[in-house]
Amino acid sequence: MISGLERRRIRAAWLFLAPALLVLAAVAGWPLLRTIWFSLTDAELGRLDAPRFIGFANYLEYYEGEWLGVLADPVWWGAVRRTLWFALVSVSLEAVLGMVVALALNARFPLRGLVRALVLIPWAIPTIVSARIWAWMLNDQFGLLNHALMGLGLIDQPVAWMADADTALWAVVIVDVWKTTPFVALLILAALQMLPRDCYEAARVDGIHPVRVFFRVTLPLIRPALMVALIFRALDALRVFDLIYVLTANSAGTMSMSVYARQLLVEFQDVGQGSAASTLLFLVIALLTLAVMLFGRMRLEGEASR
Repeated sequence: MISGLERRRIRAAWLFLAPALLVLAAVAGWPLLRTIWFSLTDAELGRLDAPRFIGFANYLEYYEGEWLGVLADPVWWGAVRRTLWFALVSVSLEAVLGMVVALALNARFPLRGLVRALVLIPWAIPTIVSARIWAWMLNDQFGLLNHALMGLGLIDQPVAWMADADTALWAVVIVDVWKTTPFVALLILAALQMLPRDCYEAARVDGIHPVRVFFRVTLPLIRPALMVALIFRALDALRVFDLIYVLTANSAGTMSMSVYARQLLVEFQDVGQGSAASTLLFLVIALLTLAVMLFGRMRLEGEASR
């Protein structure tokens, strides 16, 4: 039974949230609804004033013996597969490296503040700038990476990193990990700074190995912050556009879902199918985020009930 005080607190919370929710509805809600509407029409970039309603034909339609629409396009499914692979690999690497960096920065050593500031530099650089810098570094003719690898004797001739889809995808992963690992490390470091010291003092007195302390004490305590970092990074990775577009342009072998939607909208000027692809991207992100949040909540509630 909710008490009167609790009811007033809930009402006050909604009153404080109302302005932000109204702004969010105006900035994000209306464009989303308009995109969903366009996905149900035959709208084109040159005529958006009076599109004709065609239902779900932009998504999937059986016409004259063949399936049409975004869901029948093998290029779309290739983009989905690559986007999911990119998100899984990049977020996993960022979680591991971010944890290592956060643990290192949490230790006491000289010039720790300066090192913390330097670690954040990749995250502070705009993504477009980072992509252009790495595009020059990965160039097969004058790139710094090929020069360094040839100097170390690891390769005999320059490698065209962006010419092959497999190496290009790994190059995109490397750039993304380099840029966003500091963000994950920053969130984990904030959680580490708030941990109670008495747990570690007791573990040190009992002679427990530091590795066991990490898995038994540190990791469970910082798991909420780690889940937040992973959810934020998964959202960014699933809608990746600028990094892939700058490094590989419209290459079919590296196309993500966002690049696919942009190609339909801008180059093919098919607003209907482009909006359908954008709506499907939104649904994929929403469903995966909901699944991760529910899984994380179940894990936390299960551990709390023990």
